Amino acid sequence: MTDTQPRLIPIYTTKGDAEAFLLYPYLFNRSGEWIGFVAPTREVYSVLGEYVGTLTNDPRIVRKRTTSTLKPRLKPPPKPQRVYLPATIPLPPMMADLSHSVIDVLLDAPERLHTIDSGENLQDMD
Repeated sequence: MTDTQPRLIPIYTTKGDAEAFLLYPYLFNRSGEWIGFVAPTREVYSVLGEYVGTLTNDPRIVRKRTTSTLKPRLKPPPKPQRVYLPATIPLPPMMADLSHSVIDVLLDAPERLHTIDSGENLQDMD
């Protein structure tokens, strides 16, 4: 019997909490809502196509604390179906310390990965 169900990969914070899940190329939050996507270059983008950071091998999403160059906005893939998260999540791997010039996005800037119906750039409804 083969398992044809695609595998959700937990994305951890430096503290070891699984705060996002990858079902390539889509990223989902702990509620199974779409919050971003990963490009083939391992660069992570929000649902609006804005650069968020880079996916490491740990797996974590990190970003330089200061950046002088802005990455171009990418066209997001079509909105995926909501996913249902597994009941159990593997323990996180041992995490290397981050240098001072890098931040853990899910820990230090989680607002960069928001759902399609929220976020600071969302148009107000009149």
